[in-house]
Amino acid sequence: MPAPHARTRTFGLVPRVLLGLVLVAGPVTAVAHAAPGADRAGATAAVVAAPGLDDPAKIEIAMQLVSSAENSSLDWQGQYGYIEDIGDGRGYTAGIIGFCSGTGDMLDLVELYTEREPDNPLASYLPALRAVDGTDSHEGLDPGYPDAWREAAADPAFRTAQNDERDRVYFDPAVSRGKEDGVGTLGQFIYYDAIVMHGDGNSDTSFSGIRERALNEARPPSEGGDETAYLNAFLDARVWAMKQEEAHEDTSRVDTAQRVFLDAGNLNLDPPLDWKVYGEDFHIG
Repeated sequence: MPAPHARTRTFGLVPRVLLGLVLVAGPVTAVAHAAPGADRAGATAAVVAAPGLDDPAKIEIAMQLVSSAENSSLDWQGQYGYIEDIGDGRGYTAGIIGFCSGTGDMLDLVELYTEREPDNPLASYLPALRAVDGTDSHEGLDPGYPDAWREAAADPAFRTAQNDERDRVYFDPAVSRGKEDGVGTLGQFIYYDAIVMHGDGNSDTSFSGIRERALNEARPPSEGGDETAYLNAFLDARVWAMKQEEAHEDTSRVDTAQRVFLDAGNLNLDPPLDWKVYGEDFHIG
């Protein structure tokens, strides 16, 4: 039984650059931002940033943490074939990151999969997915769509497509923005989890809206602010956003998980990690 989560995903235009980030891949390189007052000439040189959430070991931790909230399990790789309507107004929720038939990301995923593998079990459902986008309707999807999804999940190409869409829409933007703001591995995960639940867009309850609310209260490290103070402000803003929807009223994925790591000063998100989500205990050794 999945955890009682919900999403408000309103995405901006993001180029479909499919980096295909998987657990065996090496860490993504990035240009380090100079600290305030640093030598301007030195700041122009491209410097490889220290690994953050894009380190392979941290990717695994991030996926387990999100899976604990999305699927009540640390076995995130067992969720490619997961699908059900959890009654949150987003239609079907499915896969490793909770792609939703009502929020556009499931449609994008099936379109990508069909581009790569035209003869697949989900291709015939594309017209119905386009029709129900933005609603909680199952019209044109029932009764066969859940079985088709589970059949597709046995195809390595579909699992790869799920990984790629996860990275394009959620993981890569979170890590990139986190590094720009000067936050470390925990901060990048906090961003990632927020984008997973809220999506990005222009609303107050989107990731960008949450970040803007936090910036009104604290400066990020990239602007000389204290990292812990800034992340606390971001989590405060995240809790506020969650409470704007009835389905988000349980804020334990922040209060008894991310805030626990932050209060412990574990900015690098190093194991062992102990946390609770929706009353369940989890541990990574």
